[in-house]
Amino acid sequence: MKKLLNACALVLCAGSLSAADVPAGLIRIGTDKTDLILRVGDDSRVRQAYLGPKLVNAADLEHFSKSSGGTEAYVTHGMEDYFEPAIRVLHADGNPSLLLTYKDFTQEENDSVQTTGIVLQDEKYPFEVRLFYKAYKRENVIKMWTEIEHGEKKPVTLYNYASSMLHFGRDSYWMTEFSGDWAHEVNMEEQKLTFGKKVVDTKLGSRANLHVSPFFLLGLDAPVAENTGNAVIGTLGWTGNFRFTFEVDNANNLRLISGINPSGSEYLLPKGEVFRTPEFIFTYSTEGTGPASRDFHDWARKYQIKDGMGDRMTLLNNWEATYFDFDQAKLEKIIADAADLGVDMFLLDDGWFGNKYPRSSDHAGLGDWEETKAKLPGGIGALTAAAKKEGVKFGLWIEPEMVNPKSELYEKHKDWVIHLPNREEYHYRNQMVLDLSNPAVQDYVFGVVDKLLTAYPEIAYFKWDCNSPITNIYSPYLGADKQSNLYVEHVRGLYKVLDRIAAKYPTLPMMLCSGGGGRTDYEGLKYFTEFWASDNTDPVERIFIQWGYSYLFPAKATAAHVTSWGKQSLKFRTDVAMMGKLGFDIRVDELSPAEKQFARQAVANYNRLKPVILDGELYRLVSPYSGEHSSVMFTDRAKANAVVFAFNRNPRFSEQLRNVRLQGLDPQKMYTVAEINLMPGAKSGLAANGRSYSGDYLMKVGLPLFSGAHLTSTVVELSAR
Repeated sequence: MKKLLNACALVLCAGSLSAADVPAGLIRIGTDKTDLILRVGDDSRVRQAYLGPKLVNAADLEHFSKSSGGTEAYVTHGMEDYFEPAIRVLHADGNPSLLLTYKDFTQEENDSVQTTGIVLQDEKYPFEVRLFYKAYKRENVIKMWTEIEHGEKKPVTLYNYASSMLHFGRDSYWMTEFSGDWAHEVNMEEQKLTFGKKVVDTKLGSRANLHVSPFFLLGLDAPVAENTGNAVIGTLGWTGNFRFTFEVDNANNLRLISGINPSGSEYLLPKGEVFRTPEFIFTYSTEGTGPASRDFHDWARKYQIKDGMGDRMTLLNNWEATYFDFDQAKLEKIIADAADLGVDMFLLDDGWFGNKYPRSSDHAGLGDWEETKAKLPGGIGALTAAAKKEGVKFGLWIEPEMVNPKSELYEKHKDWVIHLPNREEYHYRNQMVLDLSNPAVQDYVFGVVDKLLTAYPEIAYFKWDCNSPITNIYSPYLGADKQSNLYVEHVRGLYKVLDRIAAKYPTLPMMLCSGGGGRTDYEGLKYFTEFWASDNTDPVERIFIQWGYSYLFPAKATAAHVTSWGKQSLKFRTDVAMMGKLGFDIRVDELSPAEKQFARQAVANYNRLKPVILDGELYRLVSPYSGEHSSVMFTDRAKANAVVFAFNRNPRFSEQLRNVRLQGLDPQKMYTVAEINLMPGAKSGLAANGRSYSGDYLMKVGLPLFSGAHLTSTVVELSAR
């Protein structure tokens, strides 16, 4: 125990703790609201002693040091445990066992972020596992990850290599997963966990989140609720295959294991190489998922999302106006439309590249990133000049990780493509995936961005797409003996490319698009300012989709566009999109004068309300899953301004309508109610419009924001006086 005591002494000198705070043998990891306490036993095994609300009395920690309870913090395979392990290895001598005991730990605190590292070792083999915890005290978020290293003469095979393991001992557990398909993402489904395993995973490689998202909700003792109860929100920062394993044992204890999906990914780890797992990120709330989400949003904006504290540009995309059918003149007209709408940027989508194989559909051209001369004789430069003339920025769609078999790149470098050497190729969406485990491919993908920005420095934004999972799973670069490393090395190769882009173009905003919802993880968002939530932009569906994403992501990270999907009014479509990072993808020339005027005013309203919507606090008021109405609101930090969105989908005849009780206001302040986003000439039908109410009244009594009219919406701005 001597090393542990010495490590604790180092912590006490560096931080604000006193000697009584952390008894010998304990490691306390925590935020201002949550404690995770680990205990080193007499057998030198590290066990989780406690995970729950912050303990306010330091003297109570002594009880954990005297207890013999708890489950190992990182369970190994092949010893006395009978359930799912965090790690399973095969040593070169054929021994599949691992016994990890405590060696050392360090802990430091910097700017309210506490970082803890625990070193575990196997006394029979030169094998170390290092557990890391980063606790963001104010934001109540904890990261966990693992490093694995050995000094054995020959490579060791890693069969399981979890990022984290957490243990819960409660009466019942309720897990919510977010699953679906293309254009039908993040459907929330809650189930009670009973004896056995529930596994949430993906095996798609790239576009990995196509069928299930890498995050979950966990209710302890009861289903999750918005404002009450113990809830955990967790996610994995990994832009590839992931797996969450929820296992309830014979004693009704739950172990939660998170990490890369090891299926098909037995990793051959050579001597001296450090295998670093992705970060598992979670928050624990005793007051439901509402506060948990707001903690996640605060943390993400401050620490994780690229330019998380910065502004976001509104835009007009040409995709639904033209699809692949455009030329320079048509695009210049749409650029002028963008200026007329008052948005910040015009975004040119797919179809602008390829000459030998012009990109006139999704069957050809991917990989050949030169402008199609027949479409764009002036090249991208003519379009950036047109945008500059109109006073808007210029953005561009790319999909640099992919290739069409019908392309010059495929003809020249089939060895760069993930494909089986002796099988007929299977093409998903007529394309294949470039092998990012190959450094030459990494150079090429980086070069796509670098060459465009070098030639056209006026490009202000990229929409980075990824439309295909990995098929034909074989890397010509890795060779026969390391094929099971492919899934891991491919994602690491992607990060190497993105690191290079971030180093050379640190302020470049980019959208993480992957067929809509195919990449929605926080490691990816280190490099991207927002993600494309779904190709489904029907506003009724988007209410559900954006509701689901809101549990993990702040509004500024979720791109939401007004399009022609659905038959709803322009107002309804715009009101839904304003709950995220607003954009347009419509035929502006088909709008009536009144609709154009409305759109311009909505953009102006959105720009004025950005500090509230993008950087404020989110409150989910009425769930779309509970009926035909829903409502969401945002408040600023000073509780001086707020905006409330309310939607009627398909209410029943003579339905009893209830007031919407607001949240997050100052009870003592008086707020003036103003309905905004009205069509030109329309008058507010809201009886409260123009009146003032106390925050106390609005939160206890509420406002009559719902109606029996189908597919209608109300947006209310609240201003304190």
